[in-house]
Amino acid sequence: MERTERPRPFKERKSFAQRKQEVDVIREKFPGKVPVILERYRREKYLPLLEKTKFLVPEELTMTQFVGVVRNRLCLTPRHAFYILINNRGIASMSLTMGEVYREHQDADGFLYMTYASQEAFGSRVASP
Repeated sequence: MERTERPRPFKERKSFAQRKQEVDVIREKFPGKVPVILERYRREKYLPLLEKTKFLVPEELTMTQFVGVVRNRLCLTPRHAFYILINNRGIASMSLTMGEVYREHQDADGFLYMTYASQEAFGSRVASP
């Protein structure tokens, strides 16, 4: 079954209190892990949806390694370019660890929100005259 419909964003499915409580439990149970929510960019048309959006990532994992995990989950070839945005705004340095990214960009609820998209999602195709 191809998953093309867009589910509601994680923040719309759970209240702030529910998300905060979930992070508190996760961080207590797994202190060396970063709770990450990874969702497809809302205007993305080419990349598939991930089976799950919630990840527990080791703090020492680099962004490069995390991108590799995501690339495998999306079943992308090395030719397919995609980007991971932090809080729908910017791209983190690939040499940073997930712990460093988490400490700098975690949401008030305690999750680290990331979005993935292809290059086509950020620009428009210019028609030839």
